[in-house]
Amino acid sequence: MTAQPMQSSLDDPSEILRLLPAKWHEQFLSEYHGALDAAHEVWRFQQLRDVLHLWRLRAAAYSDPGFDHALQATREDRADEFVPAEQAIPPRTSVPAVSA
Repeated sequence: MTAQPMQSSLDDPSEILRLLPAKWHEQFLSEYHGALDAAHEVWRFQQLRDVLHLWRLRAAAYSDPGFDHALQATREDRADEFVPAEQAIPPRTSVPAVSA
């Protein structure tokens, strides 16, 4: 049997940092560390997953070359230049549980 490289998760913090423009790293790391600390409480683990998922979406948006232009269009209420997030982002699906 040969070793296969591990598949990285889209919500992997290192992948998020790789994609995220540097000006956002400090904010991401602050929110990530806060959620990571909170995840020590089992009932708050989902918060960590939510933070990572949200930042993955942000990283994709913030790294897009047209992001600054689109942001300005939303600030100036030029709705004809952008698509609302509800139409552009598919709903997150849960991963089915594995039965023993």
